[in-house]
Amino acid sequence: MQKQLQLLRDLQELDTEKKIVEQARQAGHKEQQALKAELDRQQQMADSLAGEIGKLEAEKAELVNAMTLEQQNIERSEGRLPQIKTQKEYVAVLKEVDTAKKLAKELQAKIDSLNGTLGSLTAEKSEKDDELAKSSEQANARCAEIDASLVAVNEKLAEMERQRGILLEDLPKSLRKRYELLMSRRAGVAVVEARGGACLGCHMHLPPQMFNSLFTVNEIQSCPHCNRLLYVTAPD
Repeated sequence: MQKQLQLLRDLQELDTEKKIVEQARQAGHKEQQALKAELDRQQQMADSLAGEIGKLEAEKAELVNAMTLEQQNIERSEGRLPQIKTQKEYVAVLKEVDTAKKLAKELQAKIDSLNGTLGSLTAEKSEKDDELAKSSEQANARCAEIDASLVAVNEKLAEMERQRGILLEDLPKSLRKRYELLMSRRAGVAVVEARGGACLGCHMHLPPQMFNSLFTVNEIQSCPHCNRLLYVTAPD
């Protein structure tokens, strides 16, 4: 019985250490996910700016095209002036030229405004692209470090799992099932020490006779409060 109790203690110690290693692995994966999420966020910002710049450039192209057409209209109308013979037609053409020049001026003002906006957005995108490149380099380097550390972590977990299988194999089937059930129901703590007349798993006091009987190890006993398997450390 003493051997079985020691196997349970060894198993609990191994599972506790294994849980810590698994948490380290999960932390590594979470850090990688956080780094990638941040890169995605920055990429989306850069893409959004690129999309906005693209729309404004298309709008500018339409304005420039309209501006070109108006300038052509002005040149064409002004070219007709020397050929006009009547005052009425001359005034009408001058009015056309004046209207076209006003429209061209308005178009140019819009183009200038767009150029200012495009300049600001282009500078902002350049800054975001630089930040993204720097972040990507740092994130890739960090992810590579994590990947390297996870290789050792996975190897350690595989070895722990192998050792765990050996320990479980040496336990009676009923005790093995009992241990696994407690592990799932008691947050990964199935075997605890009893000390000073109390269970250190739930910190409830044990019946005095029961606590004293733990020193003889005639059977594997459970805490009557939390059902965890109990052991005691003999006093020096």
